[in-house]
Amino acid sequence: MKLGARILKTGIAIILSLFLAQLFDLPSPVFAGIAAIFAVQPTIYRSYLSIIEQIQGNLIGAATAVLFVLALGNNFFIIGLAAILVITLNLKLKLGNAISLSLVTLIAIMETPGDEFIEFALIRFSTIMLGVVAAFIVNLVFLPPKYENKLYNKNALLTEEITKWIRVSTRHASEHQLLKADIEKLREESIKLDQLYLMYKEERNYFKKNLLAKSRKLVIYRQMITATKKALETLKRLHRYENEFNQMPAEFQEAIQHQLDCLINHHEQVLLKFIGKVRAEASFMEGDACLNKKELFELFLAQQKNMAAEDSPILYHVMQFVSIIMEYGEQVEHLDVLVSSFQSFHKDENQVTIEQNYE
Repeated sequence: MKLGARILKTGIAIILSLFLAQLFDLPSPVFAGIAAIFAVQPTIYRSYLSIIEQIQGNLIGAATAVLFVLALGNNFFIIGLAAILVITLNLKLKLGNAISLSLVTLIAIMETPGDEFIEFALIRFSTIMLGVVAAFIVNLVFLPPKYENKLYNKNALLTEEITKWIRVSTRHASEHQLLKADIEKLREESIKLDQLYLMYKEERNYFKKNLLAKSRKLVIYRQMITATKKALETLKRLHRYENEFNQMPAEFQEAIQHQLDCLINHHEQVLLKFIGKVRAEASFMEGDACLNKKELFELFLAQQKNMAAEDSPILYHVMQFVSIIMEYGEQVEHLDVLVSSFQSFHKDENQVTIEQNYE
């Protein structure tokens, strides 16, 4: 089990918040630690947005607590009504992420009002805000994970897993139920790709010279994900129409197998080109080895002429399979164009660390 950056940052933020609370001799430092837990974020940009929301949310919680105690007391029914109001106000102001800490502030202030209630409320509010500030400091000081490395490596390894299944399936060597279960896992991993992409997109550049390269990289990574999803969709169609594909003539099956092998090789080598493992000027289409869209479509039409009318359901399903192969090829070719263009202008600005495994 690995300790992620978020886990370590949360622990450090709790330590720092409790230390600062004791340093300033604030009562109930535990509230600072609780606030730090809610305020830790995976990126600096999200941390900035979070601290703005938490300040507003805590002000709402503290102000509501003071008003309710002064006007109605601190009966547990009153605390419940105040909590409902705090939640409503946060939602109205689109501060949904601050609701939890806002409620902590409310209860912390309303629990034991005394003779010096206003001073008590200010101290509790300050203690909680200290925890938020401590978490923000930790987010600034401790560098966030390298989301570009994570994004590239997860995409590359997911692509590798998908293409392995495609190769096995076109050779009629896959186990149907096992592949079905694996396709669902691959779909879940593709969703995580989108999440990593958003994390990488939120990372801010502090030097203007890197802005253009970052913008182009965002386009490339978006296309990488699109190509990977098309590969997954190709695998899904191959799995779904496996029986229909097996009923097609042997020559057609061999042609499709060769076409998919060609596209897979192209896809894998474009990913290597992006990280500089392959020359930018290299071509992967291998002359006439891969069929273009017209040739692939004509190959399908030839099968339509040779098969009997009662085979039309089979042809309809195989047509869907052929169409997704065409789409997959288009996405890989577009990715190749983007990567080649990027390497021409920003070759020295692309540094990705290759990892062997992902979770």
